[in-house]
Amino acid sequence: MPPLIQCFPPVVNQSATVLILGSMPGMASLAANQYYAHPRNAFWPIMGNLLQFAPETAYVQRLQILQNAGIALWDVLQSCERSGSLDTSIVASTRFVNDFAGFLRDYSSIRYIFFNGGRAYTMLRRYSSNSCLPPHLCFTRLPSTSPAHARMTFAQKLTAWQVVLDVVS
Repeated sequence: MPPLIQCFPPVVNQSATVLILGSMPGMASLAANQYYAHPRNAFWPIMGNLLQFAPETAYVQRLQILQNAGIALWDVLQSCERSGSLDTSIVASTRFVNDFAGFLRDYSSIRYIFFNGGRAYTMLRRYSSNSCLPPHLCFTRLPSTSPAHARMTFAQKLTAWQVVLDVVS
């Protein structure tokens, strides 16, 4: 039986207008206790390019830069059973979705939700009640920054992710 894994707490403050959602941290991220810790994941290089910081900046500083830009991070799933890091390995019957109704009530300044990959979007729409998602939110699926999503180049992913900068600028 695959191990039960838990997501990280959200990285958020009261000025957040953007929420970036993944599905569930991968094994490298869980081991490092950091969002997007896999060395080939493009998330931090993309954010660094968009927000003008070096991707190797200390993790705590990277999180602060995101928060200063009005960007929050979290995951769709609160917990699940999964072998390895791939979303396709998540045992469907063990998916437990985070409390988005409470989160969005507490952080009512969030207007945009960007999904790091199609799986995160599909999971949120399938496993959470539409009534917990305020109608004013703008949802955008972005290409996954995971190294498993190799169909797109870094430049193509960066171009797609530019929309995040467009709404926080």
